[in-house]
Amino acid sequence: MSYIHSMMKIENMGNEAVQAELGMRLKRERLNQNITQAVLAKQAGISRRTLVAAEKGEGTTLETLIRILRSLGKINQLDQFLPEPLISPIQLAKLKGKVRQKASGKLQYPIEHHTAWKWKED
Repeated sequence: MSYIHSMMKIENMGNEAVQAELGMRLKRERLNQNITQAVLAKQAGISRRTLVAAEKGEGTTLETLIRILRSLGKINQLDQFLPEPLISPIQLAKLKGKVRQKASGKLQYPIEHHTAWKWKED
């Protein structure tokens, strides 16, 4: 599956389906590294039951996800998952070099909800 196809797939999933997908990816990475659930759970400092639940997409805490990623040597993937947002030069100019601490709640431009792109049918 291509990266773009995967992104479109995730974008159209509900929250529970995304959790299941993330769980499957955690499990796949664990298996690719040939690590048992018991060993990974011990390395991560969590119970095996907690790891099983995470791999099934049954929900987990951010701390548990971080522990699992760190134990798999994949904590750096968080930078790709959610890169550190840059401050726009326009925003810096408006704020005279200061960093925004609060949101005004006023939209400066409309937020669009993206849907999967489709070919126009004739």
